[in-house]
Amino acid sequence: MPHGQKPLQVAVAVIKNADGQILISLRDQALHQGGFWEFPGGKIESGETPVQALARELKEELDITVTRSTPLINIVHQYPDKQVQLHVFLVEDFSGIAKSCEGQPLKWVTAEDLTHFSFPAANQAIITAASLPPYYAILDDANEALLLENLQKILDRGIKLIQARLKRLSAETVKVFMAQAGSLCKQQGALLFINSAVKLTEAGHVFNDLDSGLWETRLIDIDGIHLTSSHLMARNQRPENISWLSASCHNLEELQHAQQVGVDFVVLAPVLATQTHSDVMPLGWEQFESIVSKAQIPVYALGGMNEACLMMAREAGGQGISAIRAFL
Repeated sequence: MPHGQKPLQVAVAVIKNADGQILISLRDQALHQGGFWEFPGGKIESGETPVQALARELKEELDITVTRSTPLINIVHQYPDKQVQLHVFLVEDFSGIAKSCEGQPLKWVTAEDLTHFSFPAANQAIITAASLPPYYAILDDANEALLLENLQKILDRGIKLIQARLKRLSAETVKVFMAQAGSLCKQQGALLFINSAVKLTEAGHVFNDLDSGLWETRLIDIDGIHLTSSHLMARNQRPENISWLSASCHNLEELQHAQQVGVDFVVLAPVLATQTHSDVMPLGWEQFESIVSKAQIPVYALGGMNEACLMMAREAGGQGISAIRAFL
């Protein structure tokens, strides 16, 4: 890109219908990145805000009127011939029936099916954001006797993304519980992650198992691993054979390192004051929004969260909220 040239500004919509399906369209072969599927949207014209451009493009392309949109993710991507900045919004409230006004093929697909279509490289983080739910529950082992009961409470509330943070339990207890938890989560269609500080062998934790190759024995059946911030900063590449990888971050440096490692999404904490870490200065929503604006991957707000905080997190560009007590 020539020196001083600004990235092309584009407004993009992840449009979801009442069934949770997502609308995608096929780019014309004659266009830049032609022949790929994409999320609807278009170039932001001079004098327009991203929200105004989004509303205009969706009316022109699909004949729908946006009732409300919320920021989802902001991506800057360098192609060989140009740089683009994608302002991505979640659109779940709109009027009209989406139709092709410019002759482009359209499809409504499930979030799980998005990976079966070819998208431009810049869209990969959007696919991740579109696939992730707004809530990320942390199952803590403060009371071992309540673990299964608390997991069931989380699942009963429809939470589809859960991290088992079982730092106090023995390796044998972890394996027994995770077998039960994995079965329950599969029945409910929820993704189950394990924290990297959890003991899986008496000799060490899952983080060491990953690097020594012991992980290949598949001691437990899980969907992903959540790295502690110290484990994240000690890594320089993504572990192999891991479907999902998330991490804990507390500042921009850790977030940028997570992106370099290839983490799928992060939690950023603490946003608000918490009972458990009362001595730690919270980021506050303004600093959270500032850090998230520089992120190229989805970010959940953690620390002092309750369900009422979801809209604040989304308006600040976050994927959603993460919490321990809020979902119990």
